[in-house]
Amino acid sequence: MVWLIILGVVGLVFAPAMWLRPSPRQQRLIRLREAARHAGISVRLENSPLHDGGELLPAYRWPYPAQQPGPDFVLVRDAVASQALRPYRGGWRWRLEPLRPLPDAAQQRLAALLARLPEDALVVESGAAALTLWWEESLDIAALESLATGFAELRDSLANRPDRPEAHRRLRSPRA
Repeated sequence: MVWLIILGVVGLVFAPAMWLRPSPRQQRLIRLREAARHAGISVRLENSPLHDGGELLPAYRWPYPAQQPGPDFVLVRDAVASQALRPYRGGWRWRLEPLRPLPDAAQQRLAALLARLPEDALVVESGAAALTLWWEESLDIAALESLATGFAELRDSLANRPDRPEAHRRLRSPRA
């Protein structure tokens, strides 16, 4: 009887510690995000750019070089997009199109990358500062590394192609 009481007390002491332990899914996400950070990808949980918003989604960002801003655009997967949005390719729609046409090489890289994205990839966004993937992190580390290479190549082909070059030029070299 004394042994049962001792086991019960020990169980009560260690139970909260077991609840705080990350689940296998959380451990996988920690490893995935660490691998992304080591590859130079910024990872943050942020409010989703989707219309219904409110939901926090992981945003994986490949930053453009400081002096080479990228174009502004937002592509949304058909499954979460309004039918009013203009179709792009392979189940994606423009929520915001770039003001200037993308070069052919960048168009081809973008189309190839969109075709390789997992089903839980919901938004691909580009702004002056970074190229961003909004998704639910279904891939493993090896698949992410392959995808990261594609995003880095796309970022490099979009760098220094801002929608409003004159605005970025003014920011870099102010006139006296």
